[in-house]
Amino acid sequence: MVQQHITSAYDRDLEAIQAHIMKMGGLVEAAIMSSARSLETRDVELAKEVRAGDKAIDALEELINAETARLIALRAPTAIDLRLILSVMKVATNLERIGDYAKNIAKRTTVLVESPPVGDSAAALRRMAREVELMLKDALDSYIQRDAELATDVISRDQDVDQMYNALFRQFLTFMAEDPRSITACMHLHFIAKNIERMGDHVTAIAEQVVYLVTGSRPDDARPKGDVTSTTA
Repeated sequence: MVQQHITSAYDRDLEAIQAHIMKMGGLVEAAIMSSARSLETRDVELAKEVRAGDKAIDALEELINAETARLIALRAPTAIDLRLILSVMKVATNLERIGDYAKNIAKRTTVLVESPPVGDSAAALRRMAREVELMLKDALDSYIQRDAELATDVISRDQDVDQMYNALFRQFLTFMAEDPRSITACMHLHFIAKNIERMGDHVTAIAEQVVYLVTGSRPDDARPKGDVTSTTA
């Protein structure tokens, strides 16, 4: 009876932590899309909301880390359970970093509204952000469902995000070459594109964590990367 009570308490604690993860994931999904929408619509107030909302994301990460540390100390989890708990902490860390990138996009939006739009780049960035947001939704679903196949699909889709980034990078180079007055705005837009590309990397890290959680091993193949800008002449 005592052992059953301890197990039930452990399960309740773990369920509470995973509920925090899903709440945090929902906030991060919303931050991704709101930051991209604020850029496309030049909505400074929405950008401010994204920046303010990052505090709630940070607070949830701190809460998750505190509760997982407490769980390890009080429940002495088995090897399998410890793998789950450590995975939770890593998922929370990646979510927090994605939230930071959304906040950074919102910060640059408040600067970019002072400059004329650069082509349809804001809409292209919104589409790129939408792809990352969909990847994150599927990554979180794969985590809850313990679905390694869905997680593997998310990993493969990061290449699409990289290709979108590459296209935008070249587009910004063209704009700057044709009109030097656009250089400042294009530099901000490039950093936003890079922020979104890095979001995709963190979503991929979450999916890789799911594969590890389900199978006990890392994905067999090295993560495919499509960002070729570092080698662009």
